[in-house]
Amino acid sequence: MGLALFTGLTVPLAVASPAAAQDHPAHHSPAHAYVANVEDDTVSVISTKTNTVTATVPVGDRPLGVAVTPNGHRAYVTNNNDDSVSVIDTRTNAVTTTIPVGDGPVGVAVTPNGERVYVANFAGDSVSVISTRTNAVTTTIPVGDGPFGVAVTPNGERVYVANDLGDTVSVISTRTNTVTTTIPVGEGPGNLAVTPNGHRVYVTNASSDDVSVISTRTNAVVATIPAGDLPNGVAITPNGHRAYVTNLNSGTVSVIDTRTNTVITTIRVGTWPRGVAFTPNGDRAYIPNQLDNNVSVIDTGTNTVTTTIPVGDGPTGIAITQGCRSHLRGCSEGGAGH
Repeated sequence: MGLALFTGLTVPLAVASPAAAQDHPAHHSPAHAYVANVEDDTVSVISTKTNTVTATVPVGDRPLGVAVTPNGHRAYVTNNNDDSVSVIDTRTNAVTTTIPVGDGPVGVAVTPNGERVYVANFAGDSVSVISTRTNAVTTTIPVGDGPFGVAVTPNGERVYVANDLGDTVSVISTRTNTVTTTIPVGEGPGNLAVTPNGHRVYVTNASSDDVSVISTRTNAVVATIPAGDLPNGVAITPNGHRAYVTNLNSGTVSVIDTRTNTVITTIRVGTWPRGVAFTPNGDRAYIPNQLDNNVSVIDTGTNTVTTTIPVGDGPTGIAITQGCRSHLRGCSEGGAGH
């Protein structure tokens, strides 16, 4: 059996910070982290240069997942209770449109060319496909039981969907928008991440306390790695050498060497850590701690927490823009390096 990781009650919408109109991502700005706060129906915007919240954006009811477009201009946020996706213009940090999707949206991912958004609808056993040109759903794909996390391969040809209640991963061809295969994994798969070279997919299995490694060549599990208690979030460093996995009940992050598929260290963070996202150069990892209402910042060179940032109520999903690095050559991302 899978484990659906939904908690808490909603509270009234927060009011957007005046900083929303003043400190926003631009061509010369550093990367910004967008953090979904499930309990107060907002998204906190963090400057990775100052590690402070520069804006708070009201969105829909129980936001869970966040994904940003490759050019950094928009953030797509899944609203689990609204059956919708809020679209944030990152230049103004305001919601420009709300898109109806399937029942109980959770995970979300954008294709590398920025043309489509894939949304996992947990209660609808489906994936909604959004055109970023029209911001409308163009098709709905049936998948497994309780789709939770979603990830797109770097070449944009396939989408991998973790089916939390079915203990499987559905593989979607983006050419046909149909499921081409279904892969058995561990118990309660929640989230997944694809290596930058596109060769492997790492899947967190909350109920079996481990991580399944899928070969994208064979679409079969090639390794199973023990993790902490209730592994949930996962992300791969930009160089592909490490996978960072958040363990909900342990309050830790397991760091996996992707060359040996072994845990090389465990980092203590906050209470109920959820998502993971890296700065563009990979020098830092940002971890939302849902029950502490903050984000831990990990120096990936030393694998230690260097600071903790207060955010909204119940932070869960997180995504980081590419900042000026995606626009201009020679432009540094800003902040501490190693």
